[in-house]
Amino acid sequence: MTMANRRAFLFLCCSALVTPIARPSLAQTPSDRAAAFVRTTGERILAAMRSTGSVAERRKIVGPIIDQAIDVDGVAQFCLGRFWRTATPDQQQRYTKLFHEVLIGNITSKLGEYKEVKLTVGRTQTRDDIYIVSTTIERADNPPTTVDWVVGNVTSNPKVIDVIAEDTSLRITQRSDYASFLSHNNNDIDKLIRAMKDQLAQN
Repeated sequence: MTMANRRAFLFLCCSALVTPIARPSLAQTPSDRAAAFVRTTGERILAAMRSTGSVAERRKIVGPIIDQAIDVDGVAQFCLGRFWRTATPDQQQRYTKLFHEVLIGNITSKLGEYKEVKLTVGRTQTRDDIYIVSTTIERADNPPTTVDWVVGNVTSNPKVIDVIAEDTSLRITQRSDYASFLSHNNNDIDKLIRAMKDQLAQN
């Protein structure tokens, strides 16, 4: 799987986490809740991958799932890195909106390619208030991939804040891509925003 396809695949898996789930039992530990959050979403992930319909219909399905399951604003800010502080409020708003739309576009364009997928939940590790749930993702004609879901805000409203595959952080990779683009374009955030619009138009 190429880096571009793997990233789209990971975005897809992230986005499928999840339509509303039952509030976890108070008897569960935070680690249990994080694992339950990922485990419960497995069938929803597979359902999203099997979804049919037009692009517009798929966007209607994917958008709300992303809003609930992923800390999109937080991830967007992290990916812009130090440039977030130099961006104007208007640039921040336009960039965050486009980040959300590009994410939906990437996922929607790839949904049909990942129909036969199996996800198995493994152990959960804790780092401060962050919980890392390890899973194995198996796809036909591809070797199994170990994917770690980084989940925050576990005790009240779990959100995915990163995905790590083959020791590579999705959000760090994206931040590196944006930093590289900006360094070659005079740190012009408006140029990055235009490039994101172009990317969106291609989906």
